[in-house]
Order: sequence, then structure tokens, then C-alpha cells
Amino acid sequence: MASPQKKLQGLVAATITPMTENGEINFSVIGQYVDYLVKEQGVKNIFVNGTTGEGLSLSISERRLVAEEWVTRGKNKLDQVVIHVGALSLKESQELAQHAAEIGADGIAVIAPFFLKPWTKDVLINFLKEVAAAAPALPFYYYHIPALTGVKIRAEELLNGIQDKIPTFQGLKFSDTDLLDFGQCVDQNRQQQFAFLFGVDEQLLSALVMGATGAVGSTYNYLGKKTNQMLEAFERKDFSLALNYQFCIQRFINFVVKLENFSELKVSKSQGLLL
Repeated sequence: MASPQKKLQGLVAATITPMTENGEINFSVIGQYVDYLVKEQGVKNIFVNGTTGEGLSLSISERRLVAEEWVTRGKNKLDQVVIHVGALSLKESQELAQHAAEIGADGIAVIAPFFLKPWTKDVLINFLKEVAAAAPALPFYYYHIPALTGVKIRAEELLNGIQDKIPTFQGLKFSDTDLLDFGQCVDQNRQQQFAFLFGVDEQLLSALVMGATGAVGSTYNYLGKKTNQMLEAFERKDFSLALNYQFCIQRFINFVVKLENFSELKVSKSQGLLL
């Protein structure tokens, strides 16, 4: 896997946690899953145990085992494996962060605790700082997803001076539709080499215009190839073609949203039907 100094960029698939019909983790398909992402979708970075992977619904021991399996199966195949280690308990989050370092992950990410919510930027920073300190050699990413956490502290505000408090801070997974906030994150931190990873797949082209350096999302599990084509068109400044790709991706997402049954995707993945 990549050295921790390598910047996380491009597409990052937020991995689904495959399950058996009995609700047990189906570890047996993860090796195939890695090959599918690399060979079929052209995606070589992953984000494990996040929202798509239902990390907060898994036990701590399950999260550890899932992380271990992805790191093991991804060795010499994936560029970067980032493990989401956020939890309501600081001690559990620290335990997961330390474990991620021990197994050779390439980075860790943390959401804001969302039951007893941090009420100021400083309170949130202190929580993140304590988690990051448990894995002092790993790049640290803040996972901003206010629609699910209910924590409305703006990412722009949080990033102001964050490396002074968290030296390992490397970037942001921004899963929100507030492009004003996202744009200001980029604009106010141009001197930094932060990774600005956008997390709303259907709006990625807008975020690229704003300065996104990459993207983390669930659709890159199966629309990675199409999204990579959009990224390539954008790099070539063929904005008309890039927009066509974005509209194509939106049509697919719109279809899935209308189905109102994302579990179908998980069942298919768990049974190996998409592999």
C-alpha cells in the first residue's frame, strides 16, 4: 500500500460491508470485491466502515475484523485504505484508531459524535485531537456529514488553524450539499496541501469546479468507471462531456432514489452478484 505521505486523491469507494442472510459479515467476498473495484471500476482507494459500510451499526470487534480484512486483501492491489474510526465513545474511537495503525491502514477518518453533540468548534476539535493522537503516524481526515450527525459546525470554521491542534490532519471528507461552505474550505486553505474530498456523488462536477481534489462515495463501487471518465473529461477541460457524464450518473442515482430501497444493492453485493 501507499506510504502515508502520498496525498489521497481521485475516487475513493465507500465500501459496503457484505452480509450473509443471517446478518453475519461475509468476509469471503472481500477479496473478489477488491479485484472488482480495481479491474472493473478503476478505483484503487477505499473508505471502510463509513456510512455506506454501516460502521456505526457494527460492533467494535466487527469493525476491527472488517478493517483487517480490507487491509489484508488490498495489499499490493489498492493504493490507500482509509478506515473510519468515529464512535460515540472517545475510548472506542481511540481503540479503533490505534488498531488501524497496527494493521497498516493508510489513514483514519472521524465523524463528529452525534448523541451528546459538540456545541462549539473547540469542543469538536478536542475530540478529534484525542482520536488522532491514538494513531500519531497516520494521516487524519475529518468526515463532515451534518445531515446525519446533526452537528452544524461549518467545515470552513473547523479547518481554520486545525493543523496547529491536529498535526496529522490531511483533509476533509465533505458530505454536504453546502457548496458555499465547501468552496470556502478550499479558498481559505490554498496554502495547505489538504485533500478536499467531496462526498455527494450526484454533485461532484460542481465540487470539482470549486476545487475538490477527490471524492469519496458509495456509487464509485459500481459507477467508478463512468465517474473516472467524467474526471478525465474535466481534466481535459471538456466541460460539455463532463456534464454529460454527470447527468448520466444523476439519472442512475435518481432511479435508485425512486426505488427507495438501497438494501437491494447491499444484498446483491453480499451475494457476489455485482462481482
